[in-house]
Amino acid sequence: MNSTELKELLGALQEGRVSLDQALERLQRLPFEDIGVAMIDHHRELRQGAPEVVFGEGKSSAQREDIVARRQERGGNILLTRLDAAKGAALLALHPAGSFDPDGRTFTLVQKAVPTAGRGTIVVVAAGTSDLPVAREAAVTARLLGHPVEELVDVGVAGLHRLFARAEVLRRAAVIIVVAGMEGALPSVVGGLVAAPVIAVPTSVGYGAAFGGVAALLGMLNSCAAGVTVVNIDNGFGAAFAAHRINRGEAP
Repeated sequence: MNSTELKELLGALQEGRVSLDQALERLQRLPFEDIGVAMIDHHRELRQGAPEVVFGEGKSSAQREDIVARRQERGGNILLTRLDAAKGAALLALHPAGSFDPDGRTFTLVQKAVPTAGRGTIVVVAAGTSDLPVAREAAVTARLLGHPVEELVDVGVAGLHRLFARAEVLRRAAVIIVVAGMEGALPSVVGGLVAAPVIAVPTSVGYGAAFGGVAALLGMLNSCAAGVTVVNIDNGFGAAFAAHRINRGEAP
């Protein structure tokens, strides 16, 4: 439930369109719902302006399906991250109105219109095609939160002419998410070219000395470009949510 829906409920109570008991029943389930395997935070959209997102990795099929079913009953939009092809297909079979992105490993179920939330476009930049799963997770998340998104793929530092060819896209961005593995240099390059906030996402892509993304993480944390913000390794969702708050530029 968001603030608009809460106002509608209170208005309906005031006008007699719902009874006191009906309103109380809805409000009693508003903060959270204990379904045994999870405590679903129905209050999060009201507090933070966006509904709870479900981390799908590590949950059983029954757990994921139960959480989605309970969330679907509330009529809100649903996003699950970190799903392999089999898990995504299973959810899609149960909820054919949903959408599974095999690249981003995300499942979305849109049940109500998503109003445009931002002041401009969020541009998601992937250094290489191998970084695409994390970049697409960020893009899917940002779109579900109501932002226009443009994606640039395979424009890493090994061939900077590919990035410079898209310089106009970068210049008109409101927020830029840069996703890179290996040595993690691309956010510094982008950060030195634009005035928009840059959120860097290190990925676990790389050979042995990449240390599962630690090398890219340290490179980004030591960026010589002023104002580059860094999130955790492979955390496309976290980058998108940070971009959402920056681009929205106001309290929920």
